[in-house]
Amino acid sequence: MADPRSFISFDFDHNETEKTLFVGQSKNSKTPFTIQDWSAKASMPQSQWEAIVKEKINKTNMLIVLVGKYMTSATGVAKEISMAKDQDVPVFGIYVGGANTSSNLPKGLQRNRTIAWDWEKISNAINQMMGEGKNK
Repeated sequence: MADPRSFISFDFDHNETEKTLFVGQSKNSKTPFTIQDWSAKASMPQSQWEAIVKEKINKTNMLIVLVGKYMTSATGVAKEISMAKDQDVPVFGIYVGGANTSSNLPKGLQRNRTIAWDWEKISNAINQMMGEGKNK
């Protein structure tokens, strides 16, 4: 599989550790794919953030949302999902940090496109996303 360019969307205030672990684990030789992480690396002023993030999402194959327990307070995540959809970039979510199928999802993320942190399921979802969207 070609290395998918993925924007990782996550709750900067609550799930930065899970994001670091997810990207790190994806580089493991036992993982059947590699993720190029094109996410924003630091907090920045809103005016800069929207332009930079929109441009980064536009260059990716997919947006992966790390769904934590506090998604309702993560307004940036909902904006990133909206930007991806506006640019025809496919989106899926992965439950992290104790979140599960009864946890709140950010606006715009479908429950049937949100999965457990299981590398086989993630690989299948990435394969599906690589067949969708404008950057396939």
